[in-house]
Amino acid sequence: MKVIGVVGLPGSGKGEFAKIAAAHDIPIVVMGDVIRRAVEKAGMAPTDENMGALATKLRLDLGMDAIARLCIPEIQDQRAPIVLVDGIRGDAEVKAFRASFSGFVLVAVAAPFNSRLARLHSRGRSDDTTTESSLRFRDERELGWGLGAALDQADFQINNNRDLFAFTTSVKEILKQIEARA
Repeated sequence: MKVIGVVGLPGSGKGEFAKIAAAHDIPIVVMGDVIRRAVEKAGMAPTDENMGALATKLRLDLGMDAIARLCIPEIQDQRAPIVLVDGIRGDAEVKAFRASFSGFVLVAVAAPFNSRLARLHSRGRSDDTTTESSLRFRDERELGWGLGAALDQADFQINNNRDLFAFTTSVKEILKQIEARA
């Protein structure tokens, strides 16, 4: 099984990458869903503050690769030649996925700060940050989890700084290259 991991700062386009992959019949495992379920189970509101605090607590209690390890069984349960995991946040997670899946490929999605802020503002999820200061705080929190080191390990990188058509074209090209790998 080939596993494609997608990494990027909040609002960079990871979810859009996943939508494009899903349209090509690639199953998606969203790492943030593990956190959302844990927040719900704890009876907390699904805000960025609560999601971030719980994600940090899981990493402190179980290790920096905790979210990845919680996702691995769900990835293994997929019955497809390629599975995409959306939302890698650190280098420890990359290490866990590379150790578990020999066909692991990491794709980094990058976008300018103002574009990411606008996307988060218009997306409308309860855990989205919508101010410059809150996005800067979230960026720093996630970089503290090893996000920068994970971005540096990417096998492919997409700069999501143009329109959706250009981004979609880039994603399809990368998917084609990954599918062609032995």
